Amino acid sequence: MTMPDFQLDPRLVRRRAERAAAGYASVDTLAREISRRMAERLDYIRIEPKRILDLGCGPGADLPGFATRYPDIHRVAVDVSPAMLAQARGERGLLKRIMRFGKPSDPDFVCADAAALPLARGSVSLIWSNLMLQWFHDPLPALKEIHRVLEVGGMLMFATLGPDTLKELRAALPPSDAEHLHRFIDMHDLGDALVGAGFSDPVMDMEMLTVTYTKLDDLFRDLRVSGSNNAALTRPHGLVGKRHWEALRANYEKLRRDGRLPATVEVVYGHAWKAAPKVADDGRAIIRFERKPA
Repeated sequence: MTMPDFQLDPRLVRRRAERAAAGYASVDTLAREISRRMAERLDYIRIEPKRILDLGCGPGADLPGFATRYPDIHRVAVDVSPAMLAQARGERGLLKRIMRFGKPSDPDFVCADAAALPLARGSVSLIWSNLMLQWFHDPLPALKEIHRVLEVGGMLMFATLGPDTLKELRAALPPSDAEHLHRFIDMHDLGDALVGAGFSDPVMDMEMLTVTYTKLDDLFRDLRVSGSNNAALTRPHGLVGKRHWEALRANYEKLRRDGRLPATVEVVYGHAWKAAPKVADDGRAIIRFERKPA
């Protein structure tokens, strides 16, 4: 499932998230729409969580929805970027705390990598992750960690980006030995990774969304401001020549329809449950004895 010829630079991913934190809310239309569609899917799932984790919370736009949907349920917001968490936390002065009296308590904010969560085993009921997993070239370590912190019967719900995302931009790129565009993991490979991490009954589906732009520079701006530039280790490390950019723009311009340039986004949705373990950590089989009903 891992793509050995494609590796991301995690330090660069974090630095870009730090720079993007202040302006992220100005370009998060796609993330808000995906969040809304995730919430619609959650409407059809029966779960009464005792503790909720928003993993990869960014500036925290999804957190108020959980306070409304699950009043008084403890929420934890985790992100790898301190600057994103600062945006999510906002100003929590004495006056604001007084004004919030009687309302759902503020979440706990934790700066951590999704593959190394500082949370106890089985301490979370529901993990929500909106557009975080695409920042792992191999999501299996993060999925194993997610499985660890979920309680038995707990659920992971996520959305990430699939391989057809920005397919127009990928096709318009002139031939090059360097990796000019981020790669994304296929839905079926993600399903295999969920099973490999120990999840049961994974449910996956996918849809294509199309965002349109009047000019290509607007797409580039959205990618830059949101911190979504290419972070591949094999990305070009020097200046890209003028001919490269001219060829790219000319190729993309051929796709213009009704005055707009399309940008496809493949959104992969998934949810899976943590079942009771059948094998102990030391490899011994677990046998359960239940009292026979009278």
